[in-house]
Amino acid sequence: MPITVDIDVMLARRKMSVGELADSVGITPANLAVLKNGRAKAVRFTTLAALCEVLKCQPGDLLRWEAEDAAGP
Repeated sequence: MPITVDIDVMLARRKMSVGELADSVGITPANLAVLKNGRAKAVRFTTLAALCEVLKCQPGDLLRWEAEDAAGP
């Protein structure tokens, strides 16, 4: 998938655990792990906004687009 999720980067910068972030945002740690590991098919804007509020960042700090390898399968 060409969208890369960088929640781990922001967690490290903020010295925050996945559990702390999940509690602060109001989602389960399991759902946060799905998002964090890039397995989510979608993310609600309200969840993205809450992540940005808690992590004090912009959506572009959490999500980035990367071109897929044209030579891939």
